[in-house]
Amino acid sequence: MTVIDPAIDAGGSGRRPESPVSPVSPVAPVGAGDTGGTGSAGRAGVTGEPQTSATTRDTVDTRGLVAVVGTGTMGQGIAQVALVAGHPVRLYDAAPGRAEEAVTAVAARLDRLVVKGRLTAEARDAARDRLRPVPALAGLADATLVVEAIVERLDAKRELFAALEEVVADDCLLATNTSSLSVTAVAGALRHPGRFVGLHFFNPAPLLPLVEVVSGYATDPTAARRAQETVTVWGKTPVRCADLPGFIVNRLARPFYAEAFAVLEDRAADPATLDAVLKECGGFRMGPFELTDLIGQDVNEAVTRSVWESFHRSPKFVPSLAQRRLVDAGLLGVKSGRGWFSYGEGAERPRPHTAEAAEPPAYVIAEGDLGAAAGLVELIAESPVALRRAPEDERTRLVLPGGGQLVLADGRTCGEYQDAVSFDLALDYRTATRVALAVSPATPRRTLTEAIGLFQALGKKVSVIGDVPGMIVARTVAMLIDLAADAVAKGVATEEDIDTALRLGVNYPRGPFEWNRRLPPGWAHDLLTNTHERVPGGRYGPSLALFQYPPAAGERPGGPTADRQRPGAAPDDTEEDTDT
Repeated sequence: MTVIDPAIDAGGSGRRPESPVSPVSPVAPVGAGDTGGTGSAGRAGVTGEPQTSATTRDTVDTRGLVAVVGTGTMGQGIAQVALVAGHPVRLYDAAPGRAEEAVTAVAARLDRLVVKGRLTAEARDAARDRLRPVPALAGLADATLVVEAIVERLDAKRELFAALEEVVADDCLLATNTSSLSVTAVAGALRHPGRFVGLHFFNPAPLLPLVEVVSGYATDPTAARRAQETVTVWGKTPVRCADLPGFIVNRLARPFYAEAFAVLEDRAADPATLDAVLKECGGFRMGPFELTDLIGQDVNEAVTRSVWESFHRSPKFVPSLAQRRLVDAGLLGVKSGRGWFSYGEGAERPRPHTAEAAEPPAYVIAEGDLGAAAGLVELIAESPVALRRAPEDERTRLVLPGGGQLVLADGRTCGEYQDAVSFDLALDYRTATRVALAVSPATPRRTLTEAIGLFQALGKKVSVIGDVPGMIVARTVAMLIDLAADAVAKGVATEEDIDTALRLGVNYPRGPFEWNRRLPPGWAHDLLTNTHERVPGGRYGPSLALFQYPPAAGERPGGPTADRQRPGAAPDDTEEDTDT
């Protein structure tokens, strides 16, 4: 079964083990060039401080020889992409017989494309004729682009490219498919580091559209542009980024896993419920628990740990203790038969917690427009539950018939309010099929029952979780927005490329900046500020970039929060909370 859902962590997820390349033979130029300079190419602040190289050609050879070194799953996938695009392709692997096996495997993939009607028999036959294995690096001498997909070891990659540089032409573009190593470090020993780039494909390469084009410190802008335009011709969607830890996707996707794992560690919800809320309420394609089981707990945890170490153990990227225990126990997910869930014969997936049916309230009172949950008011107005509106003030909440209140997750705990239930952020309240509610031990049963009945009357399943700041979807989205703003400020990539990378690379329903534009000004900053006050340590402290992020409506972050009721105040108390 081919998995098309997010395979991020995977410059090598699902990759067949590969031997470190022993560069004993020379490789020749494999070129790729420029076709124009559209999209994000050359945008300021993305490529660091590249050097100019007189050896870098500035045109694309759309039929130039492409060489792939390393013939595991990723190498085969990259070879197939270049082959179908019309290039002659040469495969090399240090392990005897591997390149020949890869040619056979790629040919079989082409046969399947013909069966599916996605490739003609004539095109398949022509592609087969263009694909050949070579026994030594010297057989790559005519290449115009070399893409490396070997083991993720800096010494092996540096040794390979040093050998390649002895045999390829000076204008040959050299590229690494690394997902975790520094592109700058891999190119550090080259005579001509200006023609060296990162081309991070996502697994499976023929199916996933995203390619991160990574500029090292010495990468010539022309080389990066050539690489970008080459993969564009191949039918991929490139995004440009600087050579900083995790690039775009592996850096910015960490909260999707980390926040769900943290809620689990706080014993506020179980894996099946957390997955269900993020999918059915947050709109994500897969939940973090089922996804890491698919990727491999060892692979996912290693990427998180690598990013954490690369950022000098920043609290923003702290690995999960719960996930580490899985790895230590050998419970790696699908490949070992058990991870967060069991995959043995006859194993059943645990069901998410879903509240039993409850009577809906006769009416609710809407105070304010509910901010990020404004769409919920429209749904209630269309439902059998009567909607009453109170005069606008600084508060924004729903008041239930029994006097309890429903408040949108804002980084505070439910227990700070009197007689309250918190509800989570949704991608779209109209299309969401599940909503999470949080209660404190002091929340009256009557209030929870009325809240459950309300959302069930709107056609939603309800999951009740423990009282954690920011709940599930809300704090995940806020953390994604914060890390994305920080990445732009530090020159990692542009807003457009970050949104594209997270939508295409990991199938997020929206990029963080698109999500931020749909939320009230300062929403993410306020939620993280509140969460940081309750969970100190630095993980939730908003970045300076988020504080300074251009607001949408003339307000700066840190202004009025969604619900200004003083924690612990009664529903009819109108005094404002002056704390931030």
